[in-house]
Amino acid sequence: MTTLLYTHPACLEHDTGFGHPECPARLTAILNTLRTAPFAALEWRDVPQATVEQLTRIHPQGYVERIFARVPRRGNVALDGDTILSPQSGEAALRAAGAVCAAVDAIVQREASNAFCAIRPPGHHAEPTQAMGFCLFANAAIGAAHARAVHGLERVAVIDFDVHHGNGTQAALEHDPGYLYISTHQAYIYPGTGRRDERGIGNVVNIPLLAGSGSTDLRHVWRHEIEPALRDFQPRLILISAGFDAHHMDPLAELNFSEDDYAWLTQQILAVAAECCEGRVVSVLEGGYSLPALAASVAAHVKALMEAPRAAQRSLIKGILERQKTRRNAAGS
Repeated sequence: MTTLLYTHPACLEHDTGFGHPECPARLTAILNTLRTAPFAALEWRDVPQATVEQLTRIHPQGYVERIFARVPRRGNVALDGDTILSPQSGEAALRAAGAVCAAVDAIVQREASNAFCAIRPPGHHAEPTQAMGFCLFANAAIGAAHARAVHGLERVAVIDFDVHHGNGTQAALEHDPGYLYISTHQAYIYPGTGRRDERGIGNVVNIPLLAGSGSTDLRHVWRHEIEPALRDFQPRLILISAGFDAHHMDPLAELNFSEDDYAWLTQQILAVAAECCEGRVVSVLEGGYSLPALAASVAAHVKALMEAPRAAQRSLIKGILERQKTRRNAAGS
């Protein structure tokens, strides 16, 4: 099995206006990279529009209707200082949420090892009743709710490594014990949420990182916080809110991750998924605003996804060896 790539031309038609960081060029840079030879094994799939039923598992119907009522016939409309609509924004948002639901369907049905959704607008700042932070609908949360409602998965985890805290995803999931939300993000920046004491009903793990944090800090929090929380939860599916704006070249924040860090983190998530949920992972594009850094980071992330079967095999062998060592130590004591 291979990795599925979900994208749609409508996502390029969402026009946020001149100079806006969340621009169509972001997706163009990613798709141009994923069309090169190293990614020839990717299976590209078109995506359906999300249904009202899928959207309203997270957003009240009145909110959904208000968003579409604001979509202009021409020009741009600002929902706030950051979140802009154009005539094609409605379809783009439907395709973005629809991509995640379609990817969940395919992965749960074992059509592929995992999937990456190259979509925009992003979603993790969209709260159930408020669009904000470039986001209209909470794409990852919608996918998580779809997995539980349609496929009966008892426990779904969302791991968010965007540099900004995913306040929308947290707000959507924090009251339901069937979800686990884990976020690493830079402290004290937009949207101002994501403190460690925001724990939901015990199903939220926020890990704010100080400006300047990099590889060493990422590896530390993975080993001591993220991985233990994931293993304790034992998810049946993992969704990744894959923002790449913690890269040291990104203009909107001050963390010092590199594409190698994104590859490493993806490999660690896949290894846990191989043991907990048959390798089922769906990754969803969020932020990343330096075009070269974004393209390189997505390339590293998707390469790791494509290597998942080998990663799973290594993880399985490691687990067997560790269990054998434990048995030998017990026998000798």
